Amino acid sequence: MKRITLYLLAAIACLSLSAINPVTQVKGNFDRSASNHYAYPYGTDADLPSLTQAPAGYEPFFIDHYGRHGSRWLTNARYYERPCQQMQKAHDAHMLNLQGERLFKALRLINEASLQRAGDLSDIGAEQHREIASRMYHNFPSVFKGDARVDARSTVIIRCILSMQNETMTLRTLNPQLRITTDASYHDMYYMGWGYGEDTLANPLRKSVDHIANDMYAKHIHPERFIAQLVNDPDWASANIDGLQLMRDVFDIAGSLQGFHDFEDINLYNYFTNGEIFELWRLKNIYWYTHWANAPQNGNRMPFIERALLQNMIATADQAIATGECGAALRFGHETCVLPLACLMELDSVNYSCDDLETLHEHWQDYNIIPKACNIQMVFYRPVGTTGNDADKILVKVLFNEHEATLPIQAVDGPYYRWTDLRQYYNRKLATPIDWRVE
Repeated sequence: MKRITLYLLAAIACLSLSAINPVTQVKGNFDRSASNHYAYPYGTDADLPSLTQAPAGYEPFFIDHYGRHGSRWLTNARYYERPCQQMQKAHDAHMLNLQGERLFKALRLINEASLQRAGDLSDIGAEQHREIASRMYHNFPSVFKGDARVDARSTVIIRCILSMQNETMTLRTLNPQLRITTDASYHDMYYMGWGYGEDTLANPLRKSVDHIANDMYAKHIHPERFIAQLVNDPDWASANIDGLQLMRDVFDIAGSLQGFHDFEDINLYNYFTNGEIFELWRLKNIYWYTHWANAPQNGNRMPFIERALLQNMIATADQAIATGECGAALRFGHETCVLPLACLMELDSVNYSCDDLETLHEHWQDYNIIPKACNIQMVFYRPVGTTGNDADKILVKVLFNEHEATLPIQAVDGPYYRWTDLRQYYNRKLATPIDWRVE
């Protein structure tokens, strides 16, 4: 009873946190406005809530994991080049004022540093994964004891491979006896990464909702003030500069800089008002929701692009239970997998569905869901002293970004659920037929 009470108190605390006005959250920490560029905010144990003690007589023996790569450079060189080109045009026409020249200098510096680095893992991105691995090891020592097996797999993208390398390297340092295998192959991409399997079927559906966020940007973002602070002649700028595109490009770069130690002295948020920062985040939040989450606008179908991934996680867990071996299955990919997977698994309130996009931000915030290095850990428990191959006795809890998550079935004890119940629930859901056609 005491354990249940403690868990309820923790759940109430989480609800209270989620109930904080996002205006306050974003304006109190501009880094949150970066959406999927938000650097993983849990750098130390002190940043995270204490984990609930396992039920009496139980211990963890296996972790089934999917995690996103860490902080990175923007994925295409044009995201750095495009704003520089627009600013260069104004510079050549002698239209930039002092503040405009300062921004142009900063953008050129960042663009030069980004040469041939598009999409690469950053120094902070590597740190994020070393810290996550260390906490995983110390939180669940019985999973990684002795010569436990760790099977690590990555998508074929370099930043994901390096994220995997940083986690496995850390685990190897903590316990040299671990049997660690790593792999990154197109063979596994049908369930590991975007652009394959049902994700490919959903591409036309995602394109069909592009106009929603684009129309809202045109409606709500007015770049006149932003441009006027940079140029001497607003009329010239109106005729020669795509103000909305420049504003969005600078904002994306501003949010991404938190992922680098080298850019700690550059603050591009200074070029935006608090209201602009919040509004630009709110619209990016709508983009992520309509394209990748359980949104009515996409027919509530997008979570099912990760059907193969969840099936793989279930099969992997079943095999671990059957063999009784301690260890972990670690998968490294992208936020475009983590978000629909979290919706499919119905973790916490991530699966939220609403028609009113103007109020979406009050109930659903992307920075809480898909920061860099976001991760899902399914931790399996068995009675102490057993091999764990009696599935009916196996319990599981899920850590979502290292917080204990609520699941869509009745809990056994606090955040602990019976695996056979959860497995049955997910398998029934996975059997749902999906029509990916765009109406």
